[in-house]
Amino acid sequence: MKELSIGHVAKQAGVGVETVRYYEREGLIAKPPRRASGYRQYTSEVVERVLFIRRAKDLGFSLKEIHELLGLRIKPNATSAVVRDRAMEKIEEISEKIESLQHIKQALEELVSACSGKGPVSECPILEAMDGKLKS
Repeated sequence: MKELSIGHVAKQAGVGVETVRYYEREGLIAKPPRRASGYRQYTSEVVERVLFIRRAKDLGFSLKEIHELLGLRIKPNATSAVVRDRAMEKIEEISEKIESLQHIKQALEELVSACSGKGPVSECPILEAMDGKLKS
């Protein structure tokens, strides 16, 4: 098994060295043994784990949730149904965020349509709305 430096792990996983250190501190990856020189020596499995973490983050999972997902892999009685349930919960959470963002977008569109873009900033209806001065 080839030993990798933290820089090689970071490069292969497409993250920064500090990210690898952070994941190590947070317990997402195991602390590796050190060489006589004091440098960490990682295995290629660490690259795969960091890639898993990145992909899970890209799907919207928090580091806490990722830690839990990783923990499920080592539980002898865990089933894929548990992972599926977590993914379904994430879908619901994302749907709620999308709905909230759509409301924000609509409110901003209304504010933009109320602003001609002319006149002094002190009379800007967008800023007035944010100050709570705009009459509905």
